[in-house]
Parts: sequence; C-alpha cells; structure tokens
Amino acid sequence: MSSEPVSRFRTPEPVFGVVAPEIIEDTLICLATENEQYLNELSDQAGCFKETQIVEFVFLLCEKWFLDQSARYQAVEIFERFMIKHVEESYNSIKKSRTNNEQGEDNIWGTLKARMCDTFVLRLVSCIQLASKLSFHYSIINNNTVLKFLQSLDYSYTKQNLVESELAILKALCFQINVPTPFAYVELLLEVLGHNGCLLPMKQLHKMCMHLLDLTYLMRNIIYDTLLKISIENSTPSELQIAKFLSVKEDFMLLAVGIISTSAFILSPEYWNQVVEHLNCITGITTQSILEFSYAILKHSVGTTNPRKNKGTRSSENYVVPPTK
Repeated sequence: MSSEPVSRFRTPEPVFGVVAPEIIEDTLICLATENEQYLNELSDQAGCFKETQIVEFVFLLCEKWFLDQSARYQAVEIFERFMIKHVEESYNSIKKSRTNNEQGEDNIWGTLKARMCDTFVLRLVSCIQLASKLSFHYSIINNNTVLKFLQSLDYSYTKQNLVESELAILKALCFQINVPTPFAYVELLLEVLGHNGCLLPMKQLHKMCMHLLDLTYLMRNIIYDTLLKISIENSTPSELQIAKFLSVKEDFMLLAVGIISTSAFILSPEYWNQVVEHLNCITGITTQSILEFSYAILKHSVGTTNPRKNKGTRSSENYVVPPTK
C-alpha cells in the first residue's frame, strides 16, 4: 500500500444546531477561559512565527497530505509556541556559556540563527506530523511520507531524526500540544448560531468562514495593520500602540467573531445585523469592534470596505450566552 494518504479520507461536512445547549455553553466557557489565560500569559514575541511564508508552507503541505482543515491551524500554533520557547531557551543557554571577553548580543543571535536555520524545515514538518496525530487516526502522516518529502528538498534526514525532532517539540512544550486554534472558535460560534436559529444557511456560512480564515492567516500582518489604524484613527501608530495591540492580534475569540461577521456580510448582507447582534450577545465583543474587524478583512479580500447596517430580522431571545468575563 502506498504511504501517501488518499483523498477519500475527507471528513464529513459539519452539522450545526444539534448539540445540547448545556454542552455548547460549557464548551464556550472553556474556550473563552483558555483564550483569556493565553492572552494574560502572552509572550512579547507572539506572532513572530506566523509569517506568510511559514503559514503558506504549512497550508500547502497539509493540503498535499489531505489533512483535516483543523490540522493546519494546529500545526501553525504548535510551531509558533515551540519556536518561541526554543528561541528563548537557546538564547539563555548561549548567553550563559559566553565569557565576558567574548562578543555580545549580535554574536549570540548570530549563533542562534545558524542553529535554527539548520533544523527549521525539519521542525516545521514535525509540527505538521504532530498535528496529524491530533486529528483522525487515518490521517496520521507516517515517517516514510515525511522522509520522501524532505528528500525532495535535498535533506538527508533519517527516521531517527524525525523521532528526535518530534520528541524535542513535545519536551519543549511539556507535551501540551493540543493547543487552542481559531478554527475551534469559529466552529463553536457557528454551533451557537445554529442553535439560536440563525437564518443564514450554516453549511455555506461555514465554507465561507474557512476560506476567510485561511485568507486572514495568510494576510495576517496587513489585515491587522489595517485594524490597528482603524482602531486608533491614526495611520502612523506609535511603538507603544503596536506593542499593546499584540493582544488583539492573538485574540482567537475576536478573530472568530470577525471571520463569521465578514462571511455573513459577503453571503447575505440583509442578515448581517442579525448575525452581529448574535455574536455580540454570545461573546460580549462590541458591535463596533466587530464592524472594524469586518472592514479590515473585507478591504483585503473582496475589496468592499463598508459593511452596511441592515435591520435585524429576529429578536435576541433564548440566546446561549455564557458569562465569558
């Protein structure tokens, strides 16, 4: 049997609005708590390893290997967390080994950069392989598949190297690799909308959300740069404003809300106000914040930059609204 995964192992289309309300509420509270905890412990280097080239590499390789769509986001987030931890630990280790007579910061970073470049692609592929193991068992990417790919890039790694690479990532993250992703937040909020009787067709909305989530990850810097300038009403943000905005860029709940709102506007502008009202009630995120995020995404996707405010078509009674604060 060929070691390459085959396309018939696609996951079925999601079904929304069928999960019990108490399960939805508990899950939403859990995700909101995880999101808040992550933002409270945010590294100053967060987002450094979500550059377009890295995200594109992960997305294309996951597509080549027919991985579930959630796996691509899992791989990006695992890689991000690992690299930040790896860089911090390596830097401290090199710094301690230096004597006072040796060169300073520039020399340390030069040594560190050389070390990272040697294993960068290997670590990236290992994160994808680990993400596949968190997905469905039939989608696990085996070592033969990985070696074949790395050999096509003229790398000469062995299976032992692959095992050691995965183990290095697992140890660095204390084996906590089942990290939250914006994909999970989007699907959960869609489940809530389905339960609350959103009039938009959920399958089409889900499909559009997945397209826009991909796009937002690939155009992350430019979209969030637009959002920052909108929020401060200034085209030249200060370094302090940029630093404080980091928590906005890493807020998965805000990202999920923005993705769903924008998708609803593209599909059915007449229901956009209704969806925004739902999302505001569910998450507590203000309609102004939702509007600004939708503006930023639309500007760099379909070119439309003015989500119209339309009259809502349904009251906000019987929402699933867990306390997220």
